Amino acid sequence: MTNVDLKKIEEAVKMILEAVGEDVEREGLLDTPKRVSKMYAEMFSGLNEDPRDFFSTVFHEDHEEFVLVKDIPFYSMCEHHLVPFYGKAHVAYIPKNGKVAGLSKLGRCVESVARRPQLQERITSKVAETIMEMLDPKGVYVVVEAEHMCMTMRGLKKPGSKTITSAARGVYETDEVKRREVITFIQMS
Repeated sequence: MTNVDLKKIEEAVKMILEAVGEDVEREGLLDTPKRVSKMYAEMFSGLNEDPRDFFSTVFHEDHEEFVLVKDIPFYSMCEHHLVPFYGKAHVAYIPKNGKVAGLSKLGRCVESVARRPQLQERITSKVAETIMEMLDPKGVYVVVEAEHMCMTMRGLKKPGSKTITSAARGVYETDEVKRREVITFIQMS
């Protein structure tokens, strides 16, 4: 939160409330600008993080089959409307030379990338690219499923619709059998 100007956010929220015709002195709104500024600092905390930092510690294990962490929940903010989108990410990689990361690091990477004004496609690609860079695995496959409030609350107004994106790197780009295998495991309950 070091680069977040909480006072500036408070003033901006107050201006928005006034612009939509609200009385910013109304009891229910008195602390709203302060609450929103703290929420934004939390929601955008990924701007002050480098997801590569989560992979500074790796382990060596005699394992060169895929590792999959699925159903990693995340929350993000659409950079086009500044409304939330949320869902789950599935992250798989095939270690090379026994180089593995702690499982929580995959979830931390997803969270760090999601906590900034964002696009779902960018989350998906950035997580895959970060893992490829930091672990140098044989391959990475990332699938992100999300519901976007910009499609639920406004515009199209289709609640429950999901957007699915994927990113395949390394062997998952070229080996259809490996890709089908990981997709099968992602789809299992």
